[in-house]
Amino acid sequence: MDIGPYSFDEYVHLVKSFHGHAAPGMIIGGIMVDIALNNKPAGELFDALCETANCLPDAVQLLTPCTMGNGWLRIVNLGRFSVTLYEKNGGEGVRVYLDSSTLDAWPAIKEWFFKLKPKKDQDSQALFEQIKDAGAKLCKVRSVHVHPRFMEKRSKGSIAVCPLCGEAYPSKDGEICLGCGDENPYTEFH
Repeated sequence: MDIGPYSFDEYVHLVKSFHGHAAPGMIIGGIMVDIALNNKPAGELFDALCETANCLPDAVQLLTPCTMGNGWLRIVNLGRFSVTLYEKNGGEGVRVYLDSSTLDAWPAIKEWFFKLKPKKDQDSQALFEQIKDAGAKLCKVRSVHVHPRFMEKRSKGSIAVCPLCGEAYPSKDGEICLGCGDENPYTEFH
């Protein structure tokens, strides 16, 4: 089984290097991205939309040119393990999702996915073997059209300098930066 241009084992090694460990969600995510890539027109410029912030966006960033940094990957956190690759301008695309109705055939995957056992009690060897054996059989594919509001390009707009901290920020955020407002995530030590 190949995932993108990689053998299964090469992809698992890549996942370990990128994600810090062989995350099952990233491996299944790679299978899903591969399915999506193989079900969209060749040569089409596309963006990606993930319906979860966990693992799947990392698989998209490894296997496609879509990243959070370049704005071609959007996360709409609906809590569903699904990825859509869609044509940048028209929104026609393919949505791939983990089909939970298949998981009875793959008990280790079901235990992991539904968190039926704590991680420490899961059989990781069986989990990875079942992921490799199941491959694309874990997924469903649907043709979709992405709604225009999810295709809008995000721009920072004009930039201002915060009068309190002196740092640059998007002026659309108001008279002061969000960090000097109520969005500061930390306390600074001087």
